[in-house]
Amino acid sequence: MPDDIARWLTEHARPLDALEPGTPHRDLGPLGEALRGVRIVGLGESTHGTHEFFRLKHRLVEFLVREEGFTVLAMEASASAARALDAYVRHGTGDPSRLISRLGFWTWRTAEMLDLVEWLRTHNWGLPEERRVRFVGTDPQRCADSVAAVSALLGRMAPERAAEVRDLEVLAQARPASRPDLRDTLVQRAEALADFIAGHRQTFTERVAADGGDGTRTPAAAVDDVLEHARILVRAADLVTRSLDQPSGEDSVFAVRDRYMADAVARLVDTNPQARVMVWAHNGHIAKSTYGAGVPALGSRLRTRYGDAYYALALLFGKGSFLARRGTDVHGPPLRHRIGTGTRSVEARFSHAVPGDFYIDLTADGSPPEDARWLRSAQAQRSFGANVPRFAYRFNVAPLVPAEDYDGIAFVARSTCSRVLPPVER
Repeated sequence: MPDDIARWLTEHARPLDALEPGTPHRDLGPLGEALRGVRIVGLGESTHGTHEFFRLKHRLVEFLVREEGFTVLAMEASASAARALDAYVRHGTGDPSRLISRLGFWTWRTAEMLDLVEWLRTHNWGLPEERRVRFVGTDPQRCADSVAAVSALLGRMAPERAAEVRDLEVLAQARPASRPDLRDTLVQRAEALADFIAGHRQTFTERVAADGGDGTRTPAAAVDDVLEHARILVRAADLVTRSLDQPSGEDSVFAVRDRYMADAVARLVDTNPQARVMVWAHNGHIAKSTYGAGVPALGSRLRTRYGDAYYALALLFGKGSFLARRGTDVHGPPLRHRIGTGTRSVEARFSHAVPGDFYIDLTADGSPPEDARWLRSAQAQRSFGANVPRFAYRFNVAPLVPAEDYDGIAFVARSTCSRVLPPVER
């Protein structure tokens, strides 16, 4: 690496005193300064199976909540199942291990995520309702809870429509683009049920009140919760019935998924002027540009909509191990994968320039100076999803223009595997 690039990194990198949550936040002061005026911060990761990413992001969440006033954690996880986990972190309702296992992805079924959820619950304990941190899922897939909620309401209030919900049971576990042959049927039936519940909202509210409610919510809130579940089913039906034949463009299944996730974040921000949102997702999703075959990322949509009020923080690592499923297996256990520092990626440059763990704010000096033109030039970053190829994963890189894709980068020198929780009996 040229000396001028190494010199720039050495001058601008801020060492991280610790990765573990519960440690003092003095070293995170520069990040707090960078987030002045920011309402949404994307917390990325180059793998979903790195222990150190979980711990550092847990520490960042503590800092953002306690020191910077952030109010919502929005996860790349089932919007349907996350509603029950939100009830736990705000009110202590349910078993957190079981609720985490229902989020729809093995990646979140970890001891590290359980620690974070328990911290959120402890933080919220005793606070007024309006000050409690929320947990929200942004991904409209894996909708078993939504199917159950809509079925239960219609079974009580409109049993003649209950059979229509059974047609939507495929959405309980269906993955994006897994049912393209059912597109018109599923989407239309989901829309019809959502419209029906919305049109009878007042009537249903009065009947729930007459029945005594459920003791935990007002009748109106109970009906509105089911209405939101019905709307989640509409988004899920649209997602699972798209075709993989169109891998790029605004109507591709990948672009639609990121659009729905961005819309979920936008609803949180637009409906509450005081809301500040932490978005937990892969680096590809939180980036301010595109990923894959030119797919507009969640982060690019948030930057277009909110400008500098959105800040994208990527997490990268130097070498080590991480968990991922192998090949196209969607049911098997995640396995350990190892990788060295290498020489071709931006991570290799970081490893060779600055020892240890650090953070860089790429927005501090405005336009990069002449000795940092690499920030505006094409680089390569490592990128590993929930599944990776059997052997070729070591060559998995994605294009990167640092200052255009991210506002900041946190770098972890060594990665180890996250710790998957044992299966929970249903």
